[in-house]
Amino acid sequence: MHDVLTADQIERFVTDGFVRLEVAFPRELAEECRAFLWRETGLAEDDPATWTQPVVRLWGYADEPFQRAATTERLHGAFDQLVGPGRWLPRTGLGTFPIRFPHPEDPGDTGWHVDASYTPEGEAGYWLNLFSRERSLLMLFLFSDVDADHGPTRIKVGSHLDVPAFLEPAGERGLDLMELCRSMDAAGRLDAPDREVAFATGRAGDVYLCHPFLIHAAQPNRGTRARFIAQPPLYSAAPLELDRADGTYSPVERAVRLGLARQG
Repeated sequence: MHDVLTADQIERFVTDGFVRLEVAFPRELAEECRAFLWRETGLAEDDPATWTQPVVRLWGYADEPFQRAATTERLHGAFDQLVGPGRWLPRTGLGTFPIRFPHPEDPGDTGWHVDASYTPEGEAGYWLNLFSRERSLLMLFLFSDVDADHGPTRIKVGSHLDVPAFLEPAGERGLDLMELCRSMDAAGRLDAPDREVAFATGRAGDVYLCHPFLIHAAQPNRGTRARFIAQPPLYSAAPLELDRADGTYSPVERAVRLGLARQG
């Protein structure tokens, strides 16, 4: 298989924390999946009067169209380049789907945050650690065209480099997500006003492949049509290794080392 991402795209993933993979799955497949999701909402695509909430969440689907969208050769090639061959687990479906509608009410879920992935035994909530246990990537699958008016996910460019220093003292056990966010907020690194904000815009069929430590946030849909995305993790086959004897670090690992100011 030919490389999917260019060397420049990979380096920008390391420094910026994300890359947009255009036409990661066919546009026609995105339309098929979107029609399925409209039926699941019980709302009418051609009747905005039925759009009575700013956001409707649908949970994971492993139906055949979603399996096809999640398992294209183009996606798998990019996973190999960013995470490393054999270091990630193929997805069997997609979820969750936060469907955002034009609506005057505040959706109440637009704060800056990092995604977490596991719960230690005897604990509650969701946690994350320096080795990104159980999560190789955050992914944003676009199932509708998304421009600046239609609630694109906001991304703090390079913010994934700020997170490792907060996780390193916690070791393998890691930190509760809320504890991490409070610590970063107190240090002025959660909203990180010095970091540029990018928007996850694109065409149906595009996928944003994001570092698992990337700080991001939702925003209201100010457009005229519903916005459909999925935001699944790519699960890892093993935790990140930050001290490889042979130096074969993946771009995901290189970014963590960069955030910790480790060389190489």
